[in-house]
Amino acid sequence: MTKVSVPTPRRRPFGDLGLAKAVQVAVEEIVELYQSDGIPWVVGYSGGKDSTATLQLVWLALQTLPPSELTKPVHVISTDTLVENPVVSAWVNRSLEVMGAKATELGLPLTPHKLTPELADTFWVNLIGKGYPAPRPRFRWCTERLKIKPSNSFIRSMVRAHGEAILVLGMRKQESSTRARVMAVHEVNRVRERLAPNGNLPNSLVYTPIESWSSDEVWMFLMQVANPWGYSNKDLLTMYQGASSDNECPLVVDSSTPSCGDSRFGCWTCTLVDQDKSMTAMVLNDAEKAWMEPLLALRNELDLPDDREYRDFRRMNGTVQLFHDEPIPGPYTQPSRQRWLRRLLEAQEEVRRNGPAEVVGIELITLAELEEIRRIWIVEKHEFEDALPRIYADATGRPYPGKPLDEALPLGAVEVELLAEICGDDRLLFETVRELLDIERRHRNQLRRAGLFPALEKALTKGFYLDRHDAVNYARRQKASRDAADTAVLADGILQEVLDVSSADGPVFDDFR
Repeated sequence: MTKVSVPTPRRRPFGDLGLAKAVQVAVEEIVELYQSDGIPWVVGYSGGKDSTATLQLVWLALQTLPPSELTKPVHVISTDTLVENPVVSAWVNRSLEVMGAKATELGLPLTPHKLTPELADTFWVNLIGKGYPAPRPRFRWCTERLKIKPSNSFIRSMVRAHGEAILVLGMRKQESSTRARVMAVHEVNRVRERLAPNGNLPNSLVYTPIESWSSDEVWMFLMQVANPWGYSNKDLLTMYQGASSDNECPLVVDSSTPSCGDSRFGCWTCTLVDQDKSMTAMVLNDAEKAWMEPLLALRNELDLPDDREYRDFRRMNGTVQLFHDEPIPGPYTQPSRQRWLRRLLEAQEEVRRNGPAEVVGIELITLAELEEIRRIWIVEKHEFEDALPRIYADATGRPYPGKPLDEALPLGAVEVELLAEICGDDRLLFETVRELLDIERRHRNQLRRAGLFPALEKALTKGFYLDRHDAVNYARRQKASRDAADTAVLADGILQEVLDVSSADGPVFDDFR
């Protein structure tokens, strides 16, 4: 007898409660938790569907309370990595403005905050300035700097001021199996009704009001319950329909959160995924978004399967490290960093020319970042050619708007060209001589020249190789020497153990001494 499989009936949205009752239950729970203590709330808001639904519920709950019971602050934080998808970035920024004005008008204790990374932590300062290679799953240097540190810094400030903080996050169990496992751990460790401790942030608790909602239920809520601060949820749906992904980046407070690079609500520079599906879909599905093509092209250029030709064979500190007898690539070389800067500025100009009115003045890289990159190149990397203003002028057609240098350079442009000509194709010699000249110049006018000789020695150690081949061979010889020394130490240890046993048990091993 043939067994007929019966399809599992699809779950009815909100079960037997229905939308209105489910929203009422959620609002009542939020009100109860809000009134139960004086701990401030921090609501994570990315502008996506889940965080919007969560914030709407909190807003509706606050509106049910009389002014006398609105006793503690609610802070809405949105982390702008400065490389967010421009469409979403503009959406979120405008939403925060409208939200803040409406909260003030209604007398709600709700304050929006846009958080940004510290200047030294921004994407372009690290990639173009310091030479960090484009992020990879095994070298995910961006998440900590761009997302975790800004949000955690704000939360810690709340904890310092009030002793505790409650994080209200739009996390759902149905988002992914990883998210479900994380939330299951939170659920087991709950210390109060619906509140779980945050393992990464002491004295902070996590509350997830829509944890059991499905994606369909979130959209049903957003489409049928008007946005209380006056923003359009239908426009939000339109943004989602313009891309292939249905995900968003939540508030990131630890490194366990996966990359959101293939969702719309992520960084346009993200190379942690194989393809930026959302931006690709936006460009392909909406002719009005075609102006983002230069961003997509630059992102794909960064995402090279093998970028060793753009990177130094030495690490940041000048050493050569081997893996399977081959050097581990280091930071981007000076020509590569200059190339990425030029490409970024060209993309910015193209977007400004072809984009809509709201992106005419878009800054893919800020002046503050340019100034910091210029400082790193000249001061930390001894690249006193000061190439950044020239690259800026060539790429934009405008003079560089930064401040004039407040220090004299060791050589002028003509002298630098002459030095390069004398060194010919020997790039290592050019870089070594240039660094030695810069070190000497920086110590010349000091009353105490402490650190001069260590700095000179470090520069010579970094550049004393003939070329890459010579450096790799030297590293291999050093490794072989260390391995031989380790083997000798191990052999001595084994022999000593044998002799110790022989001394204890009698002349059994005399013939082997």
